[in-house]
Amino acid sequence: MHFVTAKGILSAQNGMNLYRGCSHGCIYCDSRSKCYHMEHAFEDIEVKENAIALLEHALIHKRKKCMIGTGSMTDPYIPLEMELEYVRKALYLVGKYGFGFTAITKSDRVLRDLDLLQRINEKTKCVVQMTLTTYDETLCRKIEPHVSTTGERFAVLKKLHDTGIPAVVWLTPILPFINDTEDNIAGILDMCVEAKVYGVICFGMGLTLREGNREYFYEQLDRLFPGLKEKYIGTYGNQYMMESPNSHRLMKLFHETCERGGMVHNNEQIFQYLHTFEEKNTARQLSLWDLEGR
Repeated sequence: MHFVTAKGILSAQNGMNLYRGCSHGCIYCDSRSKCYHMEHAFEDIEVKENAIALLEHALIHKRKKCMIGTGSMTDPYIPLEMELEYVRKALYLVGKYGFGFTAITKSDRVLRDLDLLQRINEKTKCVVQMTLTTYDETLCRKIEPHVSTTGERFAVLKKLHDTGIPAVVWLTPILPFINDTEDNIAGILDMCVEAKVYGVICFGMGLTLREGNREYFYEQLDRLFPGLKEKYIGTYGNQYMMESPNSHRLMKLFHETCERGGMVHNNEQIFQYLHTFEEKNTARQLSLWDLEGR
């Protein structure tokens, strides 16, 4: 871990990354790509020490309320968050100033902040986005070694539904020759139906590899799936997009299952939902936010 002083915290799309780098160890992580210009070891988490002050300043000066998002580059609920509580402090400010919130995570640590998530959702909209890739728990531990298992994430989704917080699932990436099976896709989607998630985002059955994450991914294939790297190279060469040979059949299964289960499966529609601010109660409820956000 190391600290830096940031110049700003919110992107043009109102996203924020309180940390840079990750300790989850997912073998396919795109955030390792060199195009993101991370100038430190990926597991050496960069902490934006002034992030909370920057966020409060930005929220105070926003002309319109909007959705504030986090998790696009770094999972906000890495273990370090339990010590520093930057996400929790940010959630408190988001709720205090009446903004909406959404986060992408693979961790059940998000439940630590269930009280603040519920308060935000009472006034406006709070959506938790959860990535699910692998129905099989043993395989999950191989390709996503230091994060909540699929079963633990499923429990989070059910808890969110029980408390009235909508959830969206990211079904990505689907790794050719590893988790690109009908059993895997059906198993994940059945969990989504049972947890009554709002929708499922899927960009196709496959994964993308760029300089930086490609090398790491292949190193992990050599360690976990001997001989599979050569199959990837022989099948895809140096392609950026590596589509599963089973893509057509799996996408058909995806759309049909989502349709039957009442889950939105149009990416554009889901993203519009995630970015649309909705005020449920225009009455000021400052008393809720006079309490400490801890």
